[in-house]
Amino acid sequence: MRIFKHPILNFERKRLVTFTFNNKTIEGYEGETIAAALHAAGIKTLSHSSEKHRPRGLFCAIGNCSSCLMEVNGEANVRICVEEVKEGLIIRTQTGKGDLV
Repeated sequence: MRIFKHPILNFERKRLVTFTFNNKTIEGYEGETIAAALHAAGIKTLSHSSEKHRPRGLFCAIGNCSSCLMEVNGEANVRICVEEVKEGLIIRTQTGKGDLV
């Protein structure tokens, strides 16, 4: 779900782009975060807890926690709550701590 009209805030939408998330094509708007685009596409689970594998979703949305760490274009541990959507991004759910490159 996306908000397109608000009585106080102005939402200027930029160009619509596509990216892939776990081999699925997703649409988002340039300028919004990857997490926002995934949420708007109905994807609420971003990771799972390491011990009990419980689902984890968007938590702080300001880059302070580790709930949204994912692999973006092969780079591990990217905080998608502050990373902007771009055309052609390849995003994968990250399991574990990710590999250091």
